[in-house]
Amino acid sequence: MSWLERTELLVQKEGLEKLQNANILIIGLGGVGSFAAEFIARAGIGKMTIVDGDVFDVTNKNRQLPALDSTIGKPKAKVLEARLKDINAELELTVLEEFISPERALAIVTNEFDYVLDCIDSITPKLNLLIAAKRKKVKLISSMGAGGKLDATKIKVTDIGKTRNCKMAKFLRKRLKKVGITKGIKAVYSEEIQIPESLKTTDGKNYKKSFYGTISYMPAAFGLQAAAHVINYLLKK
Repeated sequence: MSWLERTELLVQKEGLEKLQNANILIIGLGGVGSFAAEFIARAGIGKMTIVDGDVFDVTNKNRQLPALDSTIGKPKAKVLEARLKDINAELELTVLEEFISPERALAIVTNEFDYVLDCIDSITPKLNLLIAAKRKKVKLISSMGAGGKLDATKIKVTDIGKTRNCKMAKFLRKRLKKVGITKGIKAVYSEEIQIPESLKTTDGKNYKKSFYGTISYMPAAFGLQAAAHVINYLLKK
């Protein structure tokens, strides 16, 4: 009996073959990316590349799938590699343990990928990734800000040009407009207004000047929406 028996029953043999023949890139393996990667793997995707240069830290336990007492201090990419291979031993998995610099973002997106999931929470590399995907005509879905929000029913997938009540999306739209991009990038975002008291500023390390407080299920729900969008796109392709 195949572990994908229930999946095949739902999407039929042809649908399962589409998933098994797909190649997906996931950049950022935090709260959004870790769940997205697992959903993609459990759907039976045949080939994946996962990218993250960070290690788990105790503050990740409230929202990141593989963050446990036993994984604190371990590389996110390596921990997730073991987990994904434990789900599907036949998965063709490429693991890149690196932070995506703005320059690297332009190089990593290629048309060998059927879809790119952008789960980066640092603005400059994220922006470069969006520009690269758009210019190279590679399908990409980008996660906007899951922090500072509590209502999972307000999460939507739409064109980045139609997003609202998301400060990250607003900033990205403004920056994208400067290079002539106003639409054509899928975004997962929440219409809920961010809770202002949950904002904290940082030292600006890794292209990150501030962050919002988070709850366990919101990043996971963003990851779920991104993965679901990609899987449905592949099935209809």
